[in-house]
Amino acid sequence: MNVLVVGSGDLGTEFGLRASRAGHRVHALRRRAHLLPAPLVGLAAELPGPLPDLPTDIEVVVITIAADGRDEAAYRRAYLEAPARVLDALEDAGAPLRRVVFTSSTAVYGVEDGSEVTEGTPTAPTRATGEVIVAAEVAVAARRVPAVSLRLGGVYGPGRERLLRRLRAGEAVLPEPDVHTNRIHRDDAAEALLHLATLPGVPAACYLGVDDEPALLGEVLSFLAGELGVPVPPRGHAPRSRGGDKRCSNARLRATGWAPTYPSFREGYRAVLAGEGVRHP
Repeated sequence: MNVLVVGSGDLGTEFGLRASRAGHRVHALRRRAHLLPAPLVGLAAELPGPLPDLPTDIEVVVITIAADGRDEAAYRRAYLEAPARVLDALEDAGAPLRRVVFTSSTAVYGVEDGSEVTEGTPTAPTRATGEVIVAAEVAVAARRVPAVSLRLGGVYGPGRERLLRRLRAGEAVLPEPDVHTNRIHRDDAAEALLHLATLPGVPAACYLGVDDEPALLGEVLSFLAGELGVPVPPRGHAPRSRGGDKRCSNARLRATGWAPTYPSFREGYRAVLAGEGVRHP
């Protein structure tokens, strides 16, 4: 299978390496393509700017691009304009495309009451950036090529250690009232992308990419404080998470045969603290 990864940051690079090990040929678009490890074939591009010559035999496109800012304009460039430019170029070149996998976010749901969320829950983002992601899903799905969106929860892993840094610096607060958080280890997210890219038949339009255990943020912080040997943070007011308050289910994705290596934040963060995995530049 010939694969093009669009936006090969940490997650896209990990996906590409796993796809290569599985025997697929992987090209990857990235601003600093020289940083990509072999055997990935790097293609330098400042998306959504001009493109290099793209291979004309690409069969699967995996979009893992991330916005370079948190404002609506940055999201439009990353999630709407960049994928459109790449897919237009491949279609114009007559590439034998048969699937697009789009990395989306659980931010498309506006749930704030701690209830369960599935793929059937209506999308109702509370921020303009979430609205852009919904629009991007719709735009990709409108293509002639079958598309599937993977709505990822909070991705953590090697190099993605924001909570650990806050705890070490004594800046964390146990939120009052507490909120649920949905997470997935980077390696499990990369494996889910590979699974969906190679899944036989016609996948569903979207899947939730989270681990097995939605957890209260206070529980996560208390656990990590114990693992780090630092004081448990005090309770207090904390800004509402961009993720709202919801419990996401991975049942649909699991039913396809995917299973997380790290079923909860406990196993995943212990692996991070043990130095397991590679941080990609």
